[in-house]
Amino acid sequence: MDRGIAQRVTMVTGASSGLGRRFAEVLAREGARVVLAARRRERLLALQEAIRTAGGEAHALALDVADVTAIREAAAEVERQFGPIAILVNNAGISRQRRLEEVDEDDWDAVLDTNLKGAFFLAQAAARQMIRHGIGGRIINIGSIAGERTVGQQGPYAISKAGVAHMTRCMAREWGRYGINTNAIAPGYIATEMAAEFLATEAGLRLVQSLPRRRMGAPEDLDGLLLLLCSDAPARFINGAVMGVDDGALAG
Repeated sequence: MDRGIAQRVTMVTGASSGLGRRFAEVLAREGARVVLAARRRERLLALQEAIRTAGGEAHALALDVADVTAIREAAAEVERQFGPIAILVNNAGISRQRRLEEVDEDDWDAVLDTNLKGAFFLAQAAARQMIRHGIGGRIINIGSIAGERTVGQQGPYAISKAGVAHMTRCMAREWGRYGINTNAIAPGYIATEMAAEFLATEAGLRLVQSLPRRRMGAPEDLDGLLLLLCSDAPARFINGAVMGVDDGALAG
């Protein structure tokens, strides 16, 4: 199927591991020209090599999304080298496991600056290019089930992801007129590197047992929705949606 993804300049943040790595691999297989962005350059270079070996196109770009100046410089560099960003997968995110009474300013700033502020300003930078070049585009923000359902000791993370959901709707309303579709994927409990610390705790083990099928999801469980939201015609009328992929976790 021609989804309109091939040859489109695509930027994936948080691409050094977990969901970001998976998203980059899937989009490269569809023929996208993928820019891999994250802080850990060594991992990005390894992924770049793996994608190129498999016949895809990938370019590593070190980026800390908590730094707005770095975001603007990175977006400009992508535009200079490859052309305007046509697809953005806003995936970079962190969490700090703390009880609310233990959260300090550094915890709060680290999580909100990465998960919400960084996501906003990177989407803004991409949208400016899409608008200036008149190409439309696709912005996919990665939210979380935590934006709808609180999880113990994950307060700032849950708050940031609730913000991502409403940010997505705001962007869809303002940028839709330019042919930009902004949507969010809100994964449930996915077995990734970032989730490993929490899942190893008693609370994490109890959480898995509370799920409808008593199991975590895998990164590849998001492939279908990712490709749909990045596509051209199939996703033309999907804008401002926050779409859960949680195996029924929110149904209980």
